[in-house]
Amino acid sequence: MTPSSPPETVGGPTIDPPTLCPKPYHDLFIYYLKGRVQDNPFLNIDDFIGNWEEEQDTFLFFHAPADSYVAALLDRQPHLQLQDCYEMTYDDWQGGAPAPFTVGRLQVVPPWDPAAATPSPMTLLLDPGVVFGTGTHPTTHDCLTALHAAFDRRPVTRVLDIGTGTGLLALAAAKMGAHAVVAVDLNHLAAATARRNVQYNRMTHRILVVRADALNFMDPPSDLMISNIHYAVMRRMIAAPGFIGHSQFILSGLLRSQAREIEYQLQRLPIRILGKWERDATWFTYYGETDARDETG
Repeated sequence: MTPSSPPETVGGPTIDPPTLCPKPYHDLFIYYLKGRVQDNPFLNIDDFIGNWEEEQDTFLFFHAPADSYVAALLDRQPHLQLQDCYEMTYDDWQGGAPAPFTVGRLQVVPPWDPAAATPSPMTLLLDPGVVFGTGTHPTTHDCLTALHAAFDRRPVTRVLDIGTGTGLLALAAAKMGAHAVVAVDLNHLAAATARRNVQYNRMTHRILVVRADALNFMDPPSDLMISNIHYAVMRRMIAAPGFIGHSQFILSGLLRSQAREIEYQLQRLPIRILGKWERDATWFTYYGETDARDETG
């Protein structure tokens, strides 16, 4: 799967997966800004972890208080507005201490957990960093369940993971047998986190992490497209002509009203919905296939 224009790839040398490495963070100092940072001045500051940008919201993460740095930033970039600041532990930010969990044949393990010392062939090492989610969100679980269904239904060689986040679903697809996985995320911090997890799992020969707009990757066909992403982006993806070129698809991250609209949109296409998961009448996941028939892999 090669896009029409060269993407910004997030690569680097493969590193040995860590064994019982220490948890990367303890206390987090987080600054929530309205607006996007231009020419990030924090890249060479040791206490800076990274920044998460979502539309016009920015979250800056530090190991230590950074009031003076942020104040200087606001002076230099007056389009930014400080909305709030937080101090919390890493576990609080993640909603609990990351811990091993199993979905089907897959086991997901933080690289600092004792279980990382004796991994099985289906063990994934996942360091979520400060990217939202440790893999335990209901939609992530349902996507992993749908992955099993997709791989059990027919051979899957080429996979496109849109909105890869920590890279978990891309890694799961590679573990289950995919040989060529493109993992796409527009967020710098998410792409860097996914890259690190790909390296931990020694999957750089199978998974390419790309920081790019999802819509630029819809045309090249794949055996399976996975998208656990924002509703607004998903609507545009489904409307793209290339959507039906992906033999199977998994769509998730949808709230109830959004799911109704997506299902209506899907029903107007030459596709079949093969599975639907609903959690607490709140979160929805769809698994289906299109009329694309490229079984050569």
